[in-house]
Amino acid sequence: MVEDHRHCLTCGRAVEKEKLFCSPSCEELFRKQQERMRKARLLSLSLLLFLLFLVLLLSSLSK
Repeated sequence: MVEDHRHCLTCGRAVEKEKLFCSPSCEELFRKQQERMRKARLLSLSLLLFLLFLVLLLSSLSK
């Protein structure tokens, strides 16, 4: 029977049930990826809000 385990969130290797990562390097890589994703979401949201503001501004000026 297979022991209870989970898989590393970065590379997918089997790890102990209470761990999330197989090594500190996988944990660091995961943290960096999460930070990049957070920055990309923030940039996308900022761009969307800017475009919305621009559309509203241009539509009010054209009246």
